[in-house]
Amino acid sequence: MDATRRGFLGAVGRVTIGAAASVAGASQSAGAAGAAPDDSGHRPHWGMVVDLRKCIGCQACTVACIMENDVPEDAFRTHVSVYELVKDGQDPAMVMLPRLCNHCDNPPCLPVCPVEATFKAENGEVLVDASKCVGCAYCVQACPYDARFINHETQTADKCTFCFHRTSVGLLPACVETCVGGARNFGDLNDPDSEVSRMLRDNEVSVLRPEMHTNPNVYYIGLDDVLDGRVAGEAAYHAEMVAGPGHDAAQHGEGL
Repeated sequence: MDATRRGFLGAVGRVTIGAAASVAGASQSAGAAGAAPDDSGHRPHWGMVVDLRKCIGCQACTVACIMENDVPEDAFRTHVSVYELVKDGQDPAMVMLPRLCNHCDNPPCLPVCPVEATFKAENGEVLVDASKCVGCAYCVQACPYDARFINHETQTADKCTFCFHRTSVGLLPACVETCVGGARNFGDLNDPDSEVSRMLRDNEVSVLRPEMHTNPNVYYIGLDDVLDGRVAGEAAYHAEMVAGPGHDAAQHGEGL
């Protein structure tokens, strides 16, 4: 797995953290990311809208997350799965699926924690108190999005936090700030005038694993129906064949 991770980083190439901030964050206010309620009592509820029409699979978000959060070499908090989509009567198409913790309003990882280390923060983030976590991995098994892992260095549960340490001081998550195509959009779902709220109103959106009724706060624009359940997999950049109607799904590639 270490070799897989090193190979992945080598394939991505050099990424300067924050270099794409002027593109990805142009229409988003980093100042709006403060966690406290404003004078009117409004408290933000953070969410992410991923526009798959803009994702190019460059993995800048993955590298930014690794560097920002000191993610160990055998794991990812977020990454972009790459698939080859084949449908009847159409040419094969490469499609991208950025994946991360969905910060659910009804998180199945929370009730299974025997020490209450996993908790729901006031602004909607699902977080882990490492001082309480005993590394039992119940939450890892309960997550329907394959978004958690046990950090082998800390022996505690680890995952995407929406970069809580950044949003708490008015910054965007590292993956959003570094997205060169502006595919990742982060903001306040409680604010009808926010960019993410506008995107939800103006576009047809989907979520992963809708049958789980977790009420996720990560939404996708342009998600093909055949991909909404494609959440399980190795923590590695990979490609798969996803068949359309009338076909069976078949493995196409291995982790690089």
